Amino acid sequence: MEGLQIAAVLRELPELPRATLGWRFPAEDTAVLALAGGPELVLRYRPPSPELALARRAGGGGPRTPFQKQLAARARGPLVRAEQLKLDRVVIFEFGGEDGFVEVPPTRLVFELTGRNANLILTDLEGRILGVDRPVGPEQNRYRQVRVGLTWTPPPPYEKLDPRTLAGPEALRPLVGRPLARALVRHVDGLGPRLAREVARRAGLEPEREVGEADLEPLARALAEVMADPTPSEDVSAPSWREETAAALRKPLLAALERRRATLLRRLDDFARARADAGKAERWQRFGDLLLAYAHQLPPGAERAVLEDWESGEPVEIALDPALSPSANAQRYYRRARRARARAERADREEAAVRSEIAELEREIERVRTLPLAELQRRHREARRQTDAPVGLRRTAPGGFEVRVGRNRKENDWLTRSARSEDVWLHAQGVPGSHVILRTGGKSPPLEALLYAARLAAYHSKARGEKNVPVDYTLKKHVWRPKGAAPGEVLYTQAKTLFVDAEPPEDA
Repeated sequence: MEGLQIAAVLRELPELPRATLGWRFPAEDTAVLALAGGPELVLRYRPPSPELALARRAGGGGPRTPFQKQLAARARGPLVRAEQLKLDRVVIFEFGGEDGFVEVPPTRLVFELTGRNANLILTDLEGRILGVDRPVGPEQNRYRQVRVGLTWTPPPPYEKLDPRTLAGPEALRPLVGRPLARALVRHVDGLGPRLAREVARRAGLEPEREVGEADLEPLARALAEVMADPTPSEDVSAPSWREETAAALRKPLLAALERRRATLLRRLDDFARARADAGKAERWQRFGDLLLAYAHQLPPGAERAVLEDWESGEPVEIALDPALSPSANAQRYYRRARRARARAERADREEAAVRSEIAELEREIERVRTLPLAELQRRHREARRQTDAPVGLRRTAPGGFEVRVGRNRKENDWLTRSARSEDVWLHAQGVPGSHVILRTGGKSPPLEALLYAARLAAYHSKARGEKNVPVDYTLKKHVWRPKGAAPGEVLYTQAKTLFVDAEPPEDA
């Protein structure tokens, strides 16, 4: 979302200050603020496509993450101010707070719609950070950190032409001699690559051409039009937050169906090979008969034999395993023949059912591609309930926290993929071992629970029995499986290390 588009949304806000009716949360990366007597303000803060929008009924329920709980509790009272910094992709919302039995002081909510660095930050009126959706430490950015307790600082200042105050076409003279689209992005505030191309289109100019003196007047007119209505007229428009949420929910459903379909297609290939091998079964059976009939004539250790087929009178060459006797080689060919016939019979028996299942899967894939958001959410909840089945060892850490321990690659992969973003992931440092998940439920686990889980990680690793074993731990959201990696192989960041003895806790 680009600066002029953000400004257009803020222009549509009803007059402030205005009472608010609370927060709702349709997803872990989406917050909806209901305004009294007006539309709902939708803040979608997932990188790399954050969005600010107004909606009538955006849906949603209670908080889903610790930050959302904090947002609902502390960003309260009337919305007194909504300010965009210049035409940059940063908006500050100020809330007046609430009086009552529990007083809620005024706060500010900073929405940084800055692509892959998008973030939502809660501060007090002095700018001290109270909460943040995506903390930024020195590992991610040495120059600008965003963490609780620090003071929020705006992005670095810049100097660009403000299209709201341009004094005619002459103000665009710095663009002359430069490639049009790139010059607009570099010199005019509020324009990104998409709106820059839109300005060029409305001016009737090619985005890559160099700007000439004669282009300034049509450019000024087109820029004024885009300021009034920054909706790109290209065929491909930016997806709304609902469309992106639906796409995110649809993707794993389609992936599971496609995986099953690929498995069944491979099974059809297996059936075709089985039928091809069935034609060899009679030949292998004949090899076994000939080897038994001429076994007394074959020398030990032979690698092949040439025997006369008594039915055709033709010589037949047969490959042998020199480590086996002639009768054992015959039994080997008989087993080949039996397996080939059995596979062919299975292919004949199962192919119709497999083809029927493939046809139904293809119909289901088409249905899922058109499912509405509500049905996708229902299916997602159902899938979560099914994947909550007991996989891995289950233990209870001090404080009542559940701990899961993977016992093989498949369980390691499943536990890590199914863990929630605020769960704690642990693994013995530098040695093969189990993935351990400490389920936090959005709470901060005590040290005793972390040590308990760390001992399980050390015990269920190649370091079992050793003393002072390092165990790394980090939040699940900082753990990912690289593209092409085997199940259970992951990378992780922002880890800390505990040193424990690789012995099981007393109750494990």
